[in-house]
Amino acid sequence: MSVPLTKVDSAIAGLSIDDKAPKPSEKEVKKTHKRTPSKSGEVWNINDLEEQKIELSLPIETQKTGWKLNTSPNTVEDRDILKLHLVNPPVKKIDLHFPLGLEVTARNLKGVTIKDALDAIHKQFKKKADDELEKPYLAGFEWDKEESWTRLIVHQKKENSGAQPSSKKSKKKNKEEA
Repeated sequence: MSVPLTKVDSAIAGLSIDDKAPKPSEKEVKKTHKRTPSKSGEVWNINDLEEQKIELSLPIETQKTGWKLNTSPNTVEDRDILKLHLVNPPVKKIDLHFPLGLEVTARNLKGVTIKDALDAIHKQFKKKADDELEKPYLAGFEWDKEESWTRLIVHQKKENSGAQPSSKKSKKKNKEEA
């Protein structure tokens, strides 16, 4: 008489039950999936672009921000431009050079955006008062391949010629007056 073993019988006898062995749940199964690096095929290293002599182009929106260097990049009037890539083709990192010698680096593995560049600049100027800045507004970026292929020159201006960034309080006052 052969009767199939139960779990208790097999545990006592040290035998295994192949027929009635519980299958491991999905949680118990160890996953062997290896993470792939977060690298997109279209994002370049700036040094590779220089080797292959691929030229950079800047979107015109970078010249129209009207952004004050010591304020948050979120104060830019048109927030849609913050999502645009700073240069085409997109790069993982790029140096931003100021005429007086300051240099900051903007980084993003998915491609440096205008917001990434503004964040890097803001980090340097956020503790400066308005009267400490000679030219407090961003005029735009320039790529000069003769001077340096791997960096952009940051231009500043004294006055904001674009639309002034308005706060929520002033918007509420304008609505109340209207």
